[in-house]
Amino acid sequence: GCGVREGAQRRCPKCHGSGMEVRIHQLGPSMIQQIQTVCSQCQGQGEWIRPRDCCLACNGRKVLREKKILNVHLDKGMKDGQKITFHEEGDQVPGLEPGDIIIVLEQKEHPTFLRRGDDLLLRRQISLADALCGCRQLVHTLDNRTLLLCSQPGDIIRPGDMKCVPNEGMPVYRSPFQKGKLILQFEV
Repeated sequence: GCGVREGAQRRCPKCHGSGMEVRIHQLGPSMIQQIQTVCSQCQGQGEWIRPRDCCLACNGRKVLREKKILNVHLDKGMKDGQKITFHEEGDQVPGLEPGDIIIVLEQKEHPTFLRRGDDLLLRRQISLADALCGCRQLVHTLDNRTLLLCSQPGDIIRPGDMKCVPNEGMPVYRSPFQKGKLILQFEV
């Protein structure tokens, strides 16, 4: 808006809308000094509104403060630190383009899984007997499924060994049918 009631004078009466004041000082006989400064009444805006002419809704500021709800859509596989931008949705000021709102994603740590890119790392403690004779491990996934992982007798699992389960990790960003690996790291 314009910040004033309809038909009211907006041009600054002191600088006549230029935003600058010219001051002339006589320094002596036939010596003058001319100084140009920012207008003290309108602060260089060129517009000044009498208090009685101010818009009642915005109080002469030319903008209204309002709340706006922005819906944020998170795609599967988005990573920590990834940015979502809402162009020209920031605060508005007369004469300037509105700014952007940038949302930076922050990944919440999970008590069981550790994310490494598109892969999920799961550390499992197993007994020495299971490491030597084979074992069955139940893994509860993030999407509420249960996987049964088996190692055969004779497949010796050493401390720090890793087993990979393809397509059971995190979804790959912008590839809806592709997933990373689930990596089990065994501690004996």
